[in-house]
Amino acid sequence: MRILYIDTSSSYLYTGVIEDGVLLEEIKEHLMHDLSKLALVRIVAMMDSLNLKPSDIDKIIVVNGPGSFTGIRVGLTIAKVYAWSLNIPITTITSLEAMAVSCSDNKVVVPVIDARRGYVYGAIYDGDKTILEPQHIKLDNLIEKLKSIDNYSFITNDNLTLDDKICNYNPDILKIVNKYCQKKCISPHAVNPEYLKLTEAEESRL
Repeated sequence: MRILYIDTSSSYLYTGVIEDGVLLEEIKEHLMHDLSKLALVRIVAMMDSLNLKPSDIDKIIVVNGPGSFTGIRVGLTIAKVYAWSLNIPITTITSLEAMAVSCSDNKVVVPVIDARRGYVYGAIYDGDKTILEPQHIKLDNLIEKLKSIDNYSFITNDNLTLDDKICNYNPDILKIVNKYCQKKCISPHAVNPEYLKLTEAEESRL
């Protein structure tokens, strides 16, 4: 099986092609404000370098958030159109799941993404067990939940006030795909962003 992985939930493009458990090629590039313009260009170039046609992909795994509202939409749009137009199976995972899988520490893993104003998107995982579901939470409250846990590591690339138990996030795309390659597929029309909070415009209206 040949799987295309796409994650644009931050200012980075993380993408790769895995065939039968082997990583053929990957891209980890900080595109910043050019993400919406260059993400598809980079994915097409990667496919071309592997001499693959779009129809050669058997499944798509796309990260649907949380993270950058704009970034999430970029990756989901690419993945949904790709899957729908070529009838390719598609499934989603969260950015926090991807982060947790990529941490090599044999500890309880706490992926966190800065959500500003003292809040983070965070979760707590102990192997395959979810201790705290992904949520938008005050950083202080998340830290409070960790007081009864000794052996844990934060995983993040954001500048947050944390203790020294930090693992920098460098996605292990092969490991992520191998873990979630059998996850149930859904209709492209059912692929939706997991923002975990209202947009600022929605908050203002309320």
